[in-house]
Amino acid sequence: MNNKIKEKLKQLPEKPGTYQMLNQSNQIIYVGKAKNLKRRVSSYFRSIHDSKTTLLINDIEDFTFIITKSEKEALLLEISQIKKNLPKYNIQFIGNNTYPYIEITDEIYPKLRITRNIKNKNNKYYFGPFPDSTSANQTLKVLNNIFPFRKCSRLPKKVCLYYSINQCLGPCEFDIDPKKFEKMKLDVKRFLSGKTKKYIDEFKAKMEYYSSNLEFEKALEYKNLIYAIEKTTEKQQVIFLDDLNRDIINFVIYDNYIGINILFMRQGRILFSTSKILSYYLNIDDVLTAYLIDYYDKNLIPDEIILPFSYDYSVLNEFYGKIITTPQKGRKYKLLEMAKENAKLYMELNLKKYLDKENKSIIALKKLEEILGLVNIKRIDIFDNSNISGQYLVSAMVVFENGLPNKNQYRKYRIKTVNNSDDYHMIQEVIYRRYQNVLADNLVRPDLIIVDGGIHQLRAAKDVLNNINLDVPIIGLIKDDHHKTKSILTWDELEILLDRHSNVYSLLYNMQEEVHRFAIKYHRNIINKSIYASILDSIPKVGKATREKLLKKYKNLVKIKMASREELRNLRISNEAIDNICLALKDVKIK
Repeated sequence: MNNKIKEKLKQLPEKPGTYQMLNQSNQIIYVGKAKNLKRRVSSYFRSIHDSKTTLLINDIEDFTFIITKSEKEALLLEISQIKKNLPKYNIQFIGNNTYPYIEITDEIYPKLRITRNIKNKNNKYYFGPFPDSTSANQTLKVLNNIFPFRKCSRLPKKVCLYYSINQCLGPCEFDIDPKKFEKMKLDVKRFLSGKTKKYIDEFKAKMEYYSSNLEFEKALEYKNLIYAIEKTTEKQQVIFLDDLNRDIINFVIYDNYIGINILFMRQGRILFSTSKILSYYLNIDDVLTAYLIDYYDKNLIPDEIILPFSYDYSVLNEFYGKIITTPQKGRKYKLLEMAKENAKLYMELNLKKYLDKENKSIIALKKLEEILGLVNIKRIDIFDNSNISGQYLVSAMVVFENGLPNKNQYRKYRIKTVNNSDDYHMIQEVIYRRYQNVLADNLVRPDLIIVDGGIHQLRAAKDVLNNINLDVPIIGLIKDDHHKTKSILTWDELEILLDRHSNVYSLLYNMQEEVHRFAIKYHRNIINKSIYASILDSIPKVGKATREKLLKKYKNLVKIKMASREELRNLRISNEAIDNICLALKDVKIK
């Protein structure tokens, strides 16, 4: 503990607020909140800690704090600061903390859709959560077969195929009584709560009718639909008869890690459960509270949240009030025990994997900082090029923050100024385009840039950074004869061999593979679009606008060939053009 910290500790108030731990580059490496700032911040420097917390403390050179009016306000500020600054020692809220829901949109002519973004929490017609997109899509398909909600994103001028097969009421052409949609909404709610008998009986009757009339294909459709309904709404054990939605949450602790399990109960039935492992420093209550506040910001709040007894939920109570219960006996307590067993099992099976991931991120970054002589590496931009025989030249950039990929920051580049596979000039173009934008738009600068290649690629990138006066460390990654990551080429053009058994090697190898994958995927898409566009170019009556509509919707020729004439008409393509498309693609062999 340095003198600056000693003096600041004396000045800390005994009030609620957030604190920000800083490294020697004055960058935020940890954010926390406290009911009493003086007591909490002092505890970091006046106690003997485990190795994990000691690693954090050894990185602290200074701290700042912000006083708030209440602990609730401090918690909200803490979450906001974590999301904004992404400190490397914090809980990573940027992970996938959302689940898919089925929503009946709040519109005059509503439609069914899947969403992970709960914008309007006042809308009563969200159904879920679902454990994954596959389950949600299967349920949505069944609902769309049964309930004739609007299917089109924008209303066409005339009814389409969905109206003809009784899967849409046709509000584009006919006046529909809004009460019909309100009734359908309630029917969907009843259907998903397990009240499906009338639909199954109706479809069984139709199946038998078509079967007796030897229309076996039609009969099979209804048989498959009955199976899908039964699978979608298969009966889980009914535990409560009050039809309330509940989340049952419990956790186990091992060392500095907490394993959390959530059981999702909807309409008195347990649908599924999910588990997660988090790191924490000093205080478990804070970790659990911050995680749940962030979780319910992104997902629907149930009618009741059931939590284990004897923990401090005072801040949670300020947010959610009477819906939090902490039973000590009875059926709800048994559900808590079930959640705890799930959390324990998940921790036993997944802690090693979590520790490996942590070692390959935080620990690996710490080691990389030592190797390169850098104080702090939080964000890394890495680049790779791809081409075939000097054609279809592309580059890609992927971004890793705190050792983990941030796919929202990935970028793709079509090379414009180079006419052949000249890696030197390709790197120059993409580095120039990227960092001119960074400077012009005041975007986040990386702590390290990596180019996939040796001395020529490194020199190309250095030349550009020098010319635009951007002072950011840059290295190259060299591969061996087997195309495996071999060594680092530093800014000073010194080669550092990597130990293939080290965490640093694993981190850099994963980065190199990820940028290569992303570049290759983009390259293939460019080639395919070029091939598809050239084939469509040769079809009479198919102009540029039609070609773009087809490729935007169907992506490739296989899907265009499979599209029905009705679907193509809905894209406002003329009958003559559709005839020509069908004829031209009929004999085209697509591998």
